[in-house]
Amino acid sequence: MNDAYTIVLALHNIVRWFVVLIGLAAAGLALYGWFGKKSWTNLDNQLGLYYTIAVDTQVLLGLLLYFLLSPITKAAFSDFGASMADADLRFWSVEHITVMILVLVLAHVGRSRSKKAATDAGKHKNAAIFFTIAAIITLLGIPWFRPLLPAF
Repeated sequence: MNDAYTIVLALHNIVRWFVVLIGLAAAGLALYGWFGKKSWTNLDNQLGLYYTIAVDTQVLLGLLLYFLLSPITKAAFSDFGASMADADLRFWSVEHITVMILVLVLAHVGRSRSKKAATDAGKHKNAAIFFTIAAIITLLGIPWFRPLLPAF
């Protein structure tokens, strides 16, 4: 197998856990701040920033796989119509990327809206709503049938 593919796939696999953990932490802290009527702190801001950075990194790695390196998407693109009839090829060529681009958009909207909100409650509310939805969609879009950690 191609060395670049193996390396990028392993990185994509590892970064997934940062996305999941930071996303859940950012969503949890935002929910706690919103419902607990807490002040918006530097930690709230930093977790939102780290979450969007993690998602950006993950999507970038995924796009490298999708467009350049993955033999799975290459096979899917060779006969896209037939790929839609194959559940595995459809998952990789359409469903997974669509879900994760949606996560990217939600994370960035949550970060932007939380930064622009006029009140601490508004900051927490925006972060809580968008980060929670993004985290849930991330969990739904992860291919749990694949190895949870790369084998080196």
